[in-house]
Amino acid sequence: MKAVRFHEHGGPEVLRYEDAPDPETRPGHVVVRVAACALNHLDLWQRKGMDRVILPMPHISGADVSGTVADVGEGVTDLTPGQRVMLQPGLSCGRCAMCLSARDHQCPRYDVLGYRSEGGYAEAVAVPAANVIPIPDHIDFVSAAAFPLTFLTAWHMLFAGGRLTSADTVLVVAAGSGVGQAAIQIAKATHARVLATARGEEKCSRARALGADDVVDSTCEDVPKRVRALTGGRGVNVVIEHVGAATWDQSVRCLALGGRWVTCGATTGFDVALDLRHLFARQLTLAGSYMGAKAELLQAAEGFFRGLFAPVVDSTFPLQEAADAQRRLEAADRFGKIVLVVD
Repeated sequence: MKAVRFHEHGGPEVLRYEDAPDPETRPGHVVVRVAACALNHLDLWQRKGMDRVILPMPHISGADVSGTVADVGEGVTDLTPGQRVMLQPGLSCGRCAMCLSARDHQCPRYDVLGYRSEGGYAEAVAVPAANVIPIPDHIDFVSAAAFPLTFLTAWHMLFAGGRLTSADTVLVVAAGSGVGQAAIQIAKATHARVLATARGEEKCSRARALGADDVVDSTCEDVPKRVRALTGGRGVNVVIEHVGAATWDQSVRCLALGGRWVTCGATTGFDVALDLRHLFARQLTLAGSYMGAKAELLQAAEGFFRGLFAPVVDSTFPLQEAADAQRRLEAADRFGKIVLVVD
């Protein structure tokens, strides 16, 4: 098969479109013919190299995959070749206490497809049958690939970490990101009041079109001051963010008394400071969030299949242009997911 691999860490130029071994059909596993694979920031970090993380080389990235079942392994009885599917990106053992209590994202052996395993930057990928989710005919492959990781992450952040209800006001930081656009739509479907930040008027307009009730332009407005004005001086009940050091202080200052701050990443850096007096005096909750359980993805997928929300796609690239796709992912003007399409 053809795949995009890197043999060493570096810039986008280390990505090679080349021949790679076909995935094997093992018992309990399924081989999926890839139709589309969405990009995530994890792909960039893998390619550049991460502290204390050794990846198998050559490496195939790609956690968000859609396509058709090509072959099924021994013991797989509920899937058949030709089925249209998307993949649950989280890999777990399926046997530990965490997995058996619907907390598979806390499995001691938890992994993400394309992280320490071979992912979807390829014509085919092998995954456990438990990771395969059939999709209805009206869902296209590009949307199906753009959906799983960001909507699972946003769902878990909003409900498990943020304990969001329809009575809450939520602030979504960086509306143009994959998690940002997902969080806006899910929160709006919950009938919460949704505020968002975005950079520039075009992104602000697109965030409003997704359902944000008010959007703050972080390039020219004081975010905490504007959020306070929009909430009658109270602040928001929940902040959803992944930006990190660049927005940490303003995000904390946007919280109301008893507010919940949830993060899933630190794309601008992870070194931050916190005045503990604000934490206990204002009775704040700070929560870290990583992926989510498969049961949560299935809940989110139900809304996706019913048309309650859908991923925003910024652009698509052929698989062989993965380097250009990753350059686009690093661009400041993108809005939504970037997807590789496999011919």
